[in-house]
Amino acid sequence: LSLGNMMNKGVIPNTDLNRTTFGLATSLNLTDNFKVSSNITVNNSGSNNRAPGNRGANPLQHLVSTNSQIDIEDLRDYWVEGYEGLRQKTAVDIDNPDTPGSGIENDNPFFLAYENLNSFNRERLYGNIRADWQITKEFSIFGRYSQDGYSEKRETKISNGYSGEPNGTYGLINLNRVERNADFLATYAKVATDWSLNVSAGGNVRYNYGEDTRNATKTRGSGLIIPNIFTLSNIAPNNLDYYHGSSEKLVYSAYGLASFGFKDMVYLDVTGRNDWSSTLPEANRSFFYPSVSGSVLFDEIFALPNSWNLAKVRVGWAQVGNDTDPYRLVQTLGQLDAWGNVTRLTTPSGLLSPDLKPEIQTSFEVGADLGFFDNRLRLEGTYYKSQNENQIFNIGTAPSSGATSKLINAGVVESTGLELVIGGTPVSNANFNWDLNFVFSKNKSVLKELPDGVDYLRLWNDAKGGAYSWVGDEIGQIIDRSQVVVEPGDPRDPTGQYVGWPILDDEGWDDSNSTLQELNEVTGKMERVAPVIGNFNPDFMLGVQTALRFKSFSLSASLDWRAGGQFVSQTLRYNESDLQTERFINSLLHWQDVVSSRDQLPQWLKDHESEWITGGVHIVGGPDSDHGGIDYTEGGITLQDGTFYPGVIDDGNGGFIENLGAPGQTMVLRYGDNYPWSYTKAATFDADFVKIRDIALTYDFPSSIYSKMGLQNLSFSVTSRNIILWTKAGINIDPETAFQPESGKVGDGSVLFKQGIERFNVNPWVIPVGFKLNFGF
Repeated sequence: LSLGNMMNKGVIPNTDLNRTTFGLATSLNLTDNFKVSSNITVNNSGSNNRAPGNRGANPLQHLVSTNSQIDIEDLRDYWVEGYEGLRQKTAVDIDNPDTPGSGIENDNPFFLAYENLNSFNRERLYGNIRADWQITKEFSIFGRYSQDGYSEKRETKISNGYSGEPNGTYGLINLNRVERNADFLATYAKVATDWSLNVSAGGNVRYNYGEDTRNATKTRGSGLIIPNIFTLSNIAPNNLDYYHGSSEKLVYSAYGLASFGFKDMVYLDVTGRNDWSSTLPEANRSFFYPSVSGSVLFDEIFALPNSWNLAKVRVGWAQVGNDTDPYRLVQTLGQLDAWGNVTRLTTPSGLLSPDLKPEIQTSFEVGADLGFFDNRLRLEGTYYKSQNENQIFNIGTAPSSGATSKLINAGVVESTGLELVIGGTPVSNANFNWDLNFVFSKNKSVLKELPDGVDYLRLWNDAKGGAYSWVGDEIGQIIDRSQVVVEPGDPRDPTGQYVGWPILDDEGWDDSNSTLQELNEVTGKMERVAPVIGNFNPDFMLGVQTALRFKSFSLSASLDWRAGGQFVSQTLRYNESDLQTERFINSLLHWQDVVSSRDQLPQWLKDHESEWITGGVHIVGGPDSDHGGIDYTEGGITLQDGTFYPGVIDDGNGGFIENLGAPGQTMVLRYGDNYPWSYTKAATFDADFVKIRDIALTYDFPSSIYSKMGLQNLSFSVTSRNIILWTKAGINIDPETAFQPESGKVGDGSVLFKQGIERFNVNPWVIPVGFKLNFGF
C-alpha cells in the first residue's frame, strides 16, 4: 500500500503542479502452484495554471522583451488605474504616465502570469490483474488483463486587455483516453548440466480509445460578451469554435521467443512477432518482425590470464514494425463551423493513402564486454547500424491537385553509431572506494532514398531557413537562405576582385533572389542551393559518473559534455531585431576601434576581407557615436546611429561601387533598420555544453543507532541538480531547450516539435537543493 503527494510552485508566479497517487499491490496463492495478483494505481494531478510556451502568451517572452530600462517590479501592479479588469499596464504606460493605456509594446509579464490562466485536472486509473499457473516444474503459463485510462479537463481563461485577444477569451477541453490489454504467455524452461532452454509463446490484444470535446472563443474573434465572465454561455454563438471527435484502434499480436545456453559459454536468443493493426489496409494489416542475438563468453571457454574476469562478444540483428494513427486511409468530411443555422463541412487539405504499409526498422549491432583485475577495470563497446524503411510522412502536392499534401510511405534513413563505456575503480579498500565511469556515444543518420516525386525531406522551416535533407545528406542539417554575392565571371567585375562579396540593395543585403531550393531544369528536381550552416545533432556525447565513499560518507555526481552541433535561437533573433541585446551591439564592428578615420576604413576592411566582407553577415557601425555610429541625416536632422554592410552596389552602368565606409560613397542605414532578419545564420549558435547534472552527499548511520529503533537501515542525503552549465554560445540559453513544442504536426513527418530551434525557452536557471531521509524496517 502506498500514498504519495507532490506540491510544486513554479518559478513563474502563479504557476503550480500538484499530484496525489494511491497504489495497492496484492497477491494471493490459491494453491501451491496457482497465484493471483493485482496492481492498481489511482492518480490525480492538476494545476491552477501552467504557463504557456512558445510565442504569444508566454510571460517569459515578455519578461525578456520588455524595455530593459524599466524596473520589472514597476509592472507588478498590472492594471491601469481606473481601468481595472479592462486594460493592462505595460512599459509604454510607464514611459508615458500621462497617457495610460496608450499602447502595448509588450504584454505585461505579471498580467500574463495572473490573468492568462491555463488549468487542468487529470484523473487517472491504471492497473492489472494477473494469474500465474506453474503447471509442472518446467512449464508455466500466465494470463493478464490491464487497463490504463484517464479523463482530463483543461480550461483557458484570458482576461480583457491581452494584446492577442483584447476582449478576453475562454476555452474548455475535455479529453478521455483508455488503453486495454489482454495478454497471455506460456513458458517452458529446462536447465540441465550443460545446457539451458527457455521457450515462450503468447499473444496480446490491445484496444485504444480517445475522445476530445473542445469549446472556445474563436481565435482573433470578438472575445467574451461580458468582460472576465468565463463561461461558454458568455460567448456569442457566431464566435464559438467547437469540436467533438473520437477514435478507436485495435491491434492483435502473436509472438514467440526462445533462449538457449550452453555451459555458461554460449547464449542464443530468437524472437518473432506478428501484429495485425486496424489502422492499416487489409492487404498490409499483418506484419512480421523477428530478431536474433547471441553472445560468447571467451573467459569461460579459454584459460585466460588471471587478470581477465570477463571477455564476452555479442552480436544481434532485429526488425521492429510500427503502424500508424487511426483514420489515415480514407478521406472524410470534416466539420468547419456554422453559418447561421447551417453547418458547413469541409474536405481535408491533405490527401490520405489507402495503401499504407507498416514502417520497418532493421538494425544490426556487434559489441564486446571486458573486465580486468577483479572488475576494477571495465570496458564495453557497441557498434550499431539501422535502416528505417516505409516511413509515413506527408509530401507537398501541386496546387492544381486541389490538395496541399499527400500521405505516403517512402524513404530510407540509415543510422550508424558507436557507444563506448570505460569504467574503473581506481581505489578500493575498507575505508575508501572510488568508482569512475565514462560513457561515449556518437550517432549519424543519413537520408539514403526518397521516392519519385519527392526531392527532399523537411523536418521544419522557420527563421527564413529550416532543417532539410536531400538524398545523401545527414539528417538534422540546418540550411539558410543563400546570400546574393558576386559570382566568378560576373561582367560587372572584370578583374574578379569582388568575387564572393555580397551585393547590396537599398535595404542592405539583396535577398530578392535568395532561396532555399530551386528547380533544376535538366533533372526536373528541386535541388538545394542554400548553404548548410549547421546540424542540430552533436558530433558526440560524453557522460561521466563518479562515486566516492569514505567510511560512512558517500558522494556521487554526473557530468555531461556535448561536442558539436548547432541550434537556432528565435529568442535572440526576435530580441536582437528589436535592438534588445548587448550581444548584438558587441557583434558590430565599431570602426573607431580599428582605424583613426573613416578614410582608412575601406582599406582595413579589404585587409580583413575573409572575416568582415565574405565571412558571413557583418555590420559596421552602432546605435550611437560611442559604439561606432556613423553620421546619418534624415529629415534635415543629423543622427549618429548609422550602420552599413560591407559589400558592393550595382552602379547601374555595368559596374560596382564599393560600400566600405568611405564618406559620401557608402549606403548608410539606421541601426534600428539594419538587422539581418532574412538570414538564419545571424541567430545560429554552437550547441556545445558542459553540464554537471546532479550531485548527492549521503551519510549512512551506524547500525548501533538504527537497530535500536527497529530499523534495518537509515541514511540521510543532501541532493542538488544543475550545478554548473557552460555553453560555447554564451547567450544565457541552455542548448538542450532547443526542442520547440508545437500545437500541431510540423514538417513532412508526424512529430509535434522542432528539434534544433528554440523560441523563448528561457526559464531561469535554478539550482534546487533537496533533503532525503531513507529508512527500512
